[in-house]
Amino acid sequence: MRTLSATLSAIALPLLLAACAGGTLRIDDSHPAAVQASRVQHLVLHYTVADFEESLDILTGHERGVSAHYLVRDDPVRIYRLVPEERMARHAGESYWHGATALNASSIGIEIVNTGWADSPEGRVYAPYPQAQMDAVIALVRDIVARHEIAPSRVLGHADIAPGRKQDPGPMFPWKQLADAGLVPWPDPQQVAQRLAVYHAQPLPDPGWFQQRLEAAGYRVPRSGELDTETRDVISTFQMKYRPADIGGEPDAETAALLDVVSTPGGTRVADPPSR
Repeated sequence: MRTLSATLSAIALPLLLAACAGGTLRIDDSHPAAVQASRVQHLVLHYTVADFEESLDILTGHERGVSAHYLVRDDPVRIYRLVPEERMARHAGESYWHGATALNASSIGIEIVNTGWADSPEGRVYAPYPQAQMDAVIALVRDIVARHEIAPSRVLGHADIAPGRKQDPGPMFPWKQLADAGLVPWPDPQQVAQRLAVYHAQPLPDPGWFQQRLEAAGYRVPRSGELDTETRDVISTFQMKYRPADIGGEPDAETAALLDVVSTPGGTRVADPPSR
């Protein structure tokens, strides 16, 4: 025998569905929860490795299966919104930062028109970023992080979240400009100088130390205790951001000093935003 509640449910559900289908669904927004935040937790910067026309074709078409929320053109400088911020763009791919994975779901992606690199007899040459374009990128980043309350430590390059697999925005990207604008943390120079003197005066730490410190800084890195290819890729990624003059992935005293400071609580500083 059916219970009374089951009978009432059987009657009520069709009536509810019919009401929704026949009229406007009414939702009361007058009681917002105090505990809430933006779903956007990360901001990821990329370069397109293409000119503007090809970049736009890649990011708006179906063929590559990729997209980004914004595209920043180089000449003339212009910002294009390609995906609304409340929707997910496919720009991060397989990704990791400080334990978070699959960052497409929690990030906004900015693609910057830049040809990336060209190989020459002297080696790989990376394309610079025009200052006017960087001014637009910094303004856009500032606007996004303010609205979504994204922590400076979560403003990242594609290489940070996918070392070895990705290299963008590359060693020519001026991270220090973002640091000076108060948008990303930066290693305290006095602490770096102190640690550099120590690492010049003693043998370098072993590969296990570099792996542990890189993991503490946020990167996904093997814990093999060996200087394997994956570990070198992560070291190279770290060098691209903080010491782009040499991104060979080789441990050295300067890299050790920077990594020591970046991975130590209180080692980085977030600058006050410049007054307007």
